[in-house]
This record gives sequence, structure tokens and C-alpha cells, in this order.
Amino acid sequence: MARILGVDLPNKKRIEFALTYIYGIGLTSSREILTKIGIDYNKRVYELSEDDASAIRQEIQSNYMAEGDLRKKIAMDIKTLKDLGSHRGIMHRRGLPVRGQKTKTNARTRKGKKKTVGSAS
Repeated sequence: MARILGVDLPNKKRIEFALTYIYGIGLTSSREILTKIGIDYNKRVYELSEDDASAIRQEIQSNYMAEGDLRKKIAMDIKTLKDLGSHRGIMHRRGLPVRGQKTKTNARTRKGKKKTVGSAS
């Protein structure tokens, strides 16, 4: 099992899809990485040599922000918005949708389970 940036890649998957298990690496980024290194997309993770795995690891670390660094950057960006008191920051602080969606009826994912107010008498 290949381990890249602290993530265990599933052995039986093709490498182009296995790399998407790394936070911050999507299918397009995965294909770019493999093209630069010269690894076939159809190769399975268990078929990778140690040199291939280290080349992938090196490419991601040098040219992409992924896993812990990316999570930290996103958290800092949200904290900055909250500290500035911008509209987006206030919505983050209140746990409401940030990108302009309506909140009267929908937004249950951000707001959580419905809390009934008042009585039905």
C-alpha cells in the first residue's frame, strides 16, 4: 500500500483515481502529476515501484498545496474573514450559508436539525 502525504492509497485502484484520496488533489491535478512524471494512468497502486511513489510524493510537495497545509490555509482564510467582520465572516460565525443562498426555508445542512419555535396549539 502506497502512503503519500500521510494518506494510504487503496491498492487495487488505478493510480489516477487513487491520488484523488489526497485532500486537495482532484482528477485533473492527478492526471497532470502523472503526465509530468511519466506514469501510465492505468497502472494500479500495488504496481507502483518505490521510485514512482517517491516521484509522486516529490511532485506533490513541490508544486501543489495538499492535505495539512491546505486545510490550515483554508482555516486561516476563514478566520481572517471572521476577524475582519465581513459579511462572509459573519455568516461563517453564525453557521449560515456563506454564498448568498436563501435561509428562510432551506440551508438545513449549515443550520442543522430543525428547531421548532412556539407551540402548535
